[in-house]
Amino acid sequence: MLTRLFILLVFLISPAFAQDEEAFVSAARNAVLIDAGTGGVLYAKDADVAVPPASMSKLMLQAVVFDLIKSGDLNEAQTFKVSENAWRKGGALARGSTMYAELNSNIEVINLLRGAIIHSGNDACLVLAEGIAGSEEAFLKLMRGKATALGMKNSSFGNVTGLPDPKQKMSVGDLAILARYIAIEHPQYFKLYSEKSFTWNKIEQKNRNPLLLDYEGADGMKTGFTDEAGFGLVGTAEKDNRRLIIVIAGLKTAAERKTESVKLLNWGYSQFKQVDIFEKGDKVAEARVWGGDKDWVNLVTKDEFKVRLSAFERQSAELKLSYSGPLIAPVKIGEQVGSVKVFVDGRLLTEIPVLTAESSDAVDNMWSRAWDSARMLVFGG
Repeated sequence: MLTRLFILLVFLISPAFAQDEEAFVSAARNAVLIDAGTGGVLYAKDADVAVPPASMSKLMLQAVVFDLIKSGDLNEAQTFKVSENAWRKGGALARGSTMYAELNSNIEVINLLRGAIIHSGNDACLVLAEGIAGSEEAFLKLMRGKATALGMKNSSFGNVTGLPDPKQKMSVGDLAILARYIAIEHPQYFKLYSEKSFTWNKIEQKNRNPLLLDYEGADGMKTGFTDEAGFGLVGTAEKDNRRLIIVIAGLKTAAERKTESVKLLNWGYSQFKQVDIFEKGDKVAEARVWGGDKDWVNLVTKDEFKVRLSAFERQSAELKLSYSGPLIAPVKIGEQVGSVKVFVDGRLLTEIPVLTAESSDAVDNMWSRAWDSARMLVFGG
C-alpha cells in the first residue's frame, strides 16, 4: 500500500480576493503581527530593530524553564530557595514587579513560573535562574543559546528580569518567534498566560495583560514597561481556529497599549477571508480497489470544508488529497481512507477526512485476483 498524494484542481483564490487589502498603520514605535499556525507575517513596522523589551524578555527565561521540564531535567514540583540576592533585587525592597517571595522560603517551580508570568515577578525569575543554573549569569548562557537555536538574530540579554541594561535588547520580530515557540511547543504551560490572577504570600495580584479583560479569544501573553522601553505587549488570541500573535513596543501609556493591541488584532482577523472548498458529500476523487467487484470507488468529503486564508497564504496555498492505495477489498461504504489537506508554503494548515462513497466486495475469482496482482506489480495499482 502506498500513500497517494494528489494536487486537486480547486481554486483557492476567488474574485473576492482581488480587492486591495485595507491599509493599516500602527501607532506603536515597533509592531509585528503573525499567524501562529503558519508563521506568516501579516504586518510589520520596524520589526527587526532591537529595542529595550522590559519584562517581555521574561518569555525567554520561561521558554528555557519549559524546555527543561519537557526534557525531564527539571520537575515542576521541585523547590528552590529564595536567596538574599533574589529577595533584595527582585522583592518588595526593589520596588519593582514582585511575587512577594519570602526570604529563605522554598517555592515550587510551577509557582515560581506563575509568579514570573502573572505577577511578572523579578524575584521569581531570579530564584528560577539561581536554582537551575547556580547564578543569573550562568542562566543567561542558556537564554542566549536558546535565542540562537530559534534564529532570534536581534536579541541580547544582560539579565533575566528585563530591567534596564545596555545589553538587554530584543526586536518585536524576535519576541513573536519566541511567543510562537512557547504556544506550539509547550501548550500545557502556555495556559498559564491566560490565568487572570495569582495569590502568593496572601497577596493577590491581577494579570496585567489588558487583552484578558474583554478581548474575545485572548489567552496571553506578557506585558512590559520601563521608562526607557515605554509600554509594550506580546499578545495572543484565538478565533475561528486561528491564533494570532502581536508584539507592540514603545507606546506612551497603558491605555494606548490596549487600544493599539485591540486595533492590530482586529485588523489581523479581518485579513482572513473564507473560501468554500467542498460541501458535505462532494466527490473528491476515485480510488482504485484491489480484489473487489468494483475496480474503483468514489471518495467524498465527510463534512463541508471551508478555510479562512490571508493574502499571504493565498499566494502559496495548495489543496491536496492524501490516501493509502490501492484499497484492498472488501471496502465498506463510509470508510475513512484519507484526507484532503490545505498546505500553505509547504506547511499543513488544516485537513478534512475523505470517505468511501460506495462499497466493493471481495471477489473469489482466482483469475480476477491474479490480474489485479499483476497490475499492481506493473503499474502500482
